[in-house]
Amino acid sequence: MPGPDASGLIVRRIRADEWAAVRALRLESTSDPDAGIAFLETPEQVAARADDFWRERAEKAATSETTAQFVAVVDEVWVGSLSVLIRATGQKDHLGRYVDDRRADVVGVYVSPGHRGAGAVDALLAAAAEWAAGLGLDRIWLDVHRDNHRAQGAYRRAGFAATGETYSSAIGPEIVMSRPLP
Repeated sequence: MPGPDASGLIVRRIRADEWAAVRALRLESTSDPDAGIAFLETPEQVAARADDFWRERAEKAATSETTAQFVAVVDEVWVGSLSVLIRATGQKDHLGRYVDDRRADVVGVYVSPGHRGAGAVDALLAAAAEWAAGLGLDRIWLDVHRDNHRAQGAYRRAGFAATGETYSSAIGPEIVMSRPLP
């Protein structure tokens, strides 16, 4: 990963021992009224999970070749995050959809309100794309709520385009977007 940009923003993969920070940022993201439209769980569900859940989640997101979590950090404060899940052919994704070809799915995208519009999401998506390309994938995917126009704009700016696939989930109508990897 490159060093900090002009604003001091650094994007990096989480470390296994950062499980408490992973939990805290997830609680923040699911509690944010503007971001809540993007998450399939509530703050209450996040808070109810035991420490062991978060330890295991951070360990996998820090070391696995099937899951990675990246954080945007400014002055040692986590200001954003996303995860990338590698789905094997024949698996079902987090919504029960059949995966017909190995793919990388971006999930859990969040940038704290004070850092939105400052490039954090672009840097996070670039890190996700670099990691997935390093695993030999040629495309990266994500789902976004139909009414989340700000997120859609950020994803288009990062090279994503709507695939034409739509569906309805627990949070309502969603569209599928993807982008090719270098």
